[in-house]
Amino acid sequence: MGRLEGKIAVITGAGSGIGQGAARAFVGEGAIVGLLDRNADAVAATARELGERAFPLATDVGDEASVAAAFAEVRRRHGRLDVLYTCAAVQLIGEDAPVHELDVDVWDRTHRVNLRGVYLCNKHGVRLMMESGDGGSIINTGSPTGLTMSGAGWHAYSSSKAGVMGLTRVMAADYAKHKIRVNGIVPGTIETTLTKPLVDDPETLAGLTALHPIGRIGTPADMAGIAVFLAADESAFATGAHFFVDGGISVR
Repeated sequence: MGRLEGKIAVITGAGSGIGQGAARAFVGEGAIVGLLDRNADAVAATARELGERAFPLATDVGDEASVAAAFAEVRRRHGRLDVLYTCAAVQLIGEDAPVHELDVDVWDRTHRVNLRGVYLCNKHGVRLMMESGDGGSIINTGSPTGLTMSGAGWHAYSSSKAGVMGLTRVMAADYAKHKIRVNGIVPGTIETTLTKPLVDDPETLAGLTALHPIGRIGTPADMAGIAVFLAADESAFATGAHFFVDGGISVR
């Protein structure tokens, strides 16, 4: 039996990157997974790859009606939610900037996905968990940029991730009485479509690699194990914590 056997999960940003890697791991451990992403083609392809234990949820995380419809579909299919893992994010490379140079549109587009999107998915995910009364596990994705100088120059992105990390902590305090655990995962630089413009440049990649004491940047597979642990019952006493899986970038 897998570590997530029988659990109903939703993963946002599941069409690529960290979310897609987590979906593969969750299905491999026995979960049924709703693949939530605004890229309908990507989640459909991932659902076909993963088979009957996965289903697509084409959703704009910044639009509440779209998010509400996605969780209503989870309710219709399975009547409950056990795990929510929020991975959907944007990083507007070439547009993000220090605040005195930052265009308000860049701020709004970044926060619409990275913070508003997490809020909306947590809001409707918590409601479904509370309806079932069996508790659950929420996992939000933070960033070292939300805490340290590794985010210098990325003021919209860094502030959005700091907001997510603050939301994670206060939610943990308020929902523990409902047996809902809320934790965060803090990745380092991970090679995904989001970071492709950075890692494709040899000089930038060398600089990013040097920031990680472990000597390399990460992959989506590097993030899957901690997500499975936090989704599983073996982490039943963990809530309100941030789990750093960042190659050591935050301790330099």
